[in-house]
Amino acid sequence: MNAKTELLSPRQTVGERPMPVLLRLLTILALVGFCFTLFLGLFVAGRDIQQGEIQRIFYIHMPSFFGAFTAFGLTVVGGILYLWRKSEQWDRIALAGVEVGLAFALINLVTGAIWARPIWNTWWTWDPRLTSAAIMALTYAAYLMLRAGIEDEARKRSFMAVYGIFAFTSVLVTLFIIRVVPETIHPVIVGASPQNAQGSFEATSGVVTALIPSLLLWLTVMPITLIWHRARIERRLEAINRLKMRILSE
Repeated sequence: MNAKTELLSPRQTVGERPMPVLLRLLTILALVGFCFTLFLGLFVAGRDIQQGEIQRIFYIHMPSFFGAFTAFGLTVVGGILYLWRKSEQWDRIALAGVEVGLAFALINLVTGAIWARPIWNTWWTWDPRLTSAAIMALTYAAYLMLRAGIEDEARKRSFMAVYGIFAFTSVLVTLFIIRVVPETIHPVIVGASPQNAQGSFEATSGVVTALIPSLLLWLTVMPITLIWHRARIERRLEAINRLKMRILSE
């Protein structure tokens, strides 16, 4: 380690930058918004006359999918811009989008299983929507596994950018399959449900009041905030790895 490096603080050594004011505001907004929408779902929306209290889980279940939609969409944007500009920053955003989106997708699957147990009398069924949602999650889990297995950095970033772009087809299939395949018992919250759907919420008061703010929060503020934080962490990890390599080579 040279004398200049020794004089730097730990934060300066790994290239850490102060948190932007906008990110601080988004973080506060995400935390406050999550508490507010949780309050709406638990205390403002009415108790479902058919399903009871378990219906309230949909104020997390449904928005979490749309949060995943935004996160995976940003992976596509990051992948395209990386292929165009070859900037590591866009690769970090693409990676962060996959990790945040996968976390949201798993929340969607777990909360759906919790809801299905009392309503469908099973934790899991091979319903088209559920099956496509599981395939979507596995597709992005495979992204992380493949990325970890490629050592050449340039090759890894280019390959995963292409993978992230094409993987978004699994998101679109999950989003629209309930409108294409009528053989489903999965309810549509907004609009007419398929004929065989089970678990309609049409008679529940306050659904729109509680659901719309939650959808907007999970669709915009939460994924963007988490991806920004994760991309900053990835930048620090890359700087630490470069520092390690430099120290080992001296």
